[in-house]
Amino acid sequence: MLRSLGFRTDLMLRRMAGSSVEERPGYLVVRTPSNPGFWWGNFVLLADPPTRADGLAVFAAEFPEAGHVAIGVDGTDGVLGDDLGLTAEVNSVLTAQHLREPSAGIAVRALRGDDDWRQALDLRLACYYETPTPGELRFVELQVAEQRRLCEAGHGTWYGAFVEGRVRSGAGLFRDGDLARFQSVETHPGFRRRGLASAVLGHAARHEPGARTLVIVADPDDQAIRLYRALGFAETEHQVQLYRGPGS
Repeated sequence: MLRSLGFRTDLMLRRMAGSSVEERPGYLVVRTPSNPGFWWGNFVLLADPPTRADGLAVFAAEFPEAGHVAIGVDGTDGVLGDDLGLTAEVNSVLTAQHLREPSAGIAVRALRGDDDWRQALDLRLACYYETPTPGELRFVELQVAEQRRLCEAGHGTWYGAFVEGRVRSGAGLFRDGDLARFQSVETHPGFRRRGLASAVLGHAARHEPGARTLVIVADPDDQAIRLYRALGFAETEHQVQLYRGPGS
């Protein structure tokens, strides 16, 4: 059993999506052949913080042709291990049993049909890219297509907050037993600070009554974490990710 609730739910999602998770002595290997550019679909998860002797060598042995490096560290306390010359992120893993009721008056529902999912794709592009390159566009298309497949297979639901008929905020909630993980909480830059994301999260939580533990992972320095705390989430552990992008 993984110590990290963050990685436990990450792997839950990867398995739902059809990724392979292979066990090795001292680490796991996660592979998503359908989207090789997805760093956290193609990574190694070490049982302990890495040393200079084994950290990069393990990834290189498993992914000799990869342009990126992505290494997770199982644990709860945010210990990084030796300096591997990679970018290090220590994210907060927050949990809640239920969420506070958000403000009323915002139209939230599950996405359905091609037009809703096209709008979800447009929302993600608006949140992260001014003018996406062909490679970035393809990456986002693959992400959204995978999330739609997961929903249509019954693993979870993607919810949108609609303003004048357009999806302006959204998030997914995926469940395995009594454990449920939020994914990709996004609000269009032109529609922030209106309570849309709070409405989406609260609506999703109310429609998963069998989920005893709600999980969300956030950058501790991002303003979104204040929203999560206001809804009732509390930090329970820290998740370590070490990475380097192609050409870095």
